[in-house]
Amino acid sequence: MHEASISNIVSSAQIPRGSFYQYFEDKDDPYHFLLSGFIMKINHVFISLLKKHEGDLFESMIDLFKIIIEEEDNFYLLRNAFLNMTSKLEDKFSRIFSDRHETSENFKELGSVINRNNLNINDEKDLYYVMQIISAVTIRNVVERFAKDLTNESALSNYQIEIQMLKNGLARE
Repeated sequence: MHEASISNIVSSAQIPRGSFYQYFEDKDDPYHFLLSGFIMKINHVFISLLKKHEGDLFESMIDLFKIIIEEEDNFYLLRNAFLNMTSKLEDKFSRIFSDRHETSENFKELGSVINRNNLNINDEKDLYYVMQIISAVTIRNVVERFAKDLTNESALSNYQIEIQMLKNGLARE
């Protein structure tokens, strides 16, 4: 994104420069637009996966992780986003799993399809913090996938180990 110029963007898109500014403020704007569209798509996929796995948060997260790291159409967009992660981008990705607050509509929708019977939580606030932890682990693993140029299989194996540790709990009884 840093190497992109508006001249290159309008040339590649084969549009007049004025048309670019009709829709976007600067060269970062189309990048964030594309990223937001991908994130909305992934959010819908996540909800579908939760329904498919009867609310099993851990199995749904593993499947979602696979989808993200195996994404081919948006590979370079995601690679750039994760390798140049800023707090703004991390916030966007975190919203896939939980919005800024446990009372948001997105969080309520997610909460309605998560099976809480296999989670050690008491209320919405606990679920919110669980989702924050899982999203941090997920984002870090995607970053590691791109930063270390791991194979999808290796990245998935690492992620499954961490998710299993979270699922089992970290403290001994």
